[in-house]
Amino acid sequence: MAAPKQFNVGIVGYGLSAKVFHIPFIDLTPTLTLHSIVQRSPAPGNSAPEDYPSIKHHTTPDALLSDPEVDVVVLCTPPNTHYPLARSALLNNKHVLVEKPFVPSAKEADELSSLARQQNRVLCVYQNRRWDSDFLTVQSLLREGTLGRVVEFETHFDRLRLAKPAGTWKSSLRITEGGGVLYDLGSHLLDQVFVLFGMPTGVTGKFVNQREGRIVNGDGSEEQEPDSVSAVLSYQETGMLVYVRAGVASVESKQMRFWVRGTKASYHKTGLDPQEDWLRAGGKATDAGFGQEDEERYGKLCVATEEGKVEERVCPTVEPETYIRFYDLFAKSLESGDEADAPVPASQAAQVLRIIEAIKESAKTGKEVAP
Repeated sequence: MAAPKQFNVGIVGYGLSAKVFHIPFIDLTPTLTLHSIVQRSPAPGNSAPEDYPSIKHHTTPDALLSDPEVDVVVLCTPPNTHYPLARSALLNNKHVLVEKPFVPSAKEADELSSLARQQNRVLCVYQNRRWDSDFLTVQSLLREGTLGRVVEFETHFDRLRLAKPAGTWKSSLRITEGGGVLYDLGSHLLDQVFVLFGMPTGVTGKFVNQREGRIVNGDGSEEQEPDSVSAVLSYQETGMLVYVRAGVASVESKQMRFWVRGTKASYHKTGLDPQEDWLRAGGKATDAGFGQEDEERYGKLCVATEEGKVEERVCPTVEPETYIRFYDLFAKSLESGDEADAPVPASQAAQVLRIIEAIKESAKTGKEVAP
């Protein structure tokens, strides 16, 4: 039996994403080898050449993108750079993994997806939160029919952050460039909704600057950048409404994450999946207990009994697959060479961008928009 094909991986960008979410998982994936890194300005204490002296290093992307030894390019750069870099990588016959948010527009996403098919290369988007254990718990509840028919689905990414952050694309890039809360946090929330329910029939969105206490429109002008977003997605065939919220002025001891109401039961969950905090604190994906939630963080089920009463139960979080699973699937898609095998195909990311664009249009016009 032939040995599995090995793929050399080049990383463009050397910030938190590369250091925490990609390089450690590349090292854990048997068929992937870290080959080269692009870091624009290495400095003492933040230097890819110092951290990985045995591999190739560049200060601009061109040499890496054209290197025939590189099979896969991982883009860990700001979203306004993703389209030209991904296009160049594909034209150089590389497979490409792009950090979220994918690109600023669905049009760009469609163009890249089409180019990937023409080049017979895998183009994948890093939506790691599909492998959050709380989201997998929701998937399990829906698959098993525990909740009955879902009538309302709430998904939150709320925080108490009244001081405006600085220094990253999340605060410096405008919404027209793929920056801000809608693309940063909203792309996670909306991707999960898309996985569960597909495309909505209608979208209503509202942008708010909670720090200053004003509602803003969706035209993307510099003075109109929101720090919070609320959206309602409607599904005409089932009568279900999905509420998507991300805010910065949520004073809660336990932040809401999911609230799912069905005809048989409801599921209530607070807090975030622990994997990101674990990794950012210096932990490893191979550590015992990685991705597992403590019992006090379990969600709550309220179940309708045959007697017409409501019974409250603890709902244990499912055994985590963890973000290791994303890279396992990505590596398998490289072996097959089929984008359809990718854990998050670019074509799916394009659909999520259509929902994002509908929210922007609705916030601008005040009307419901069909994505």
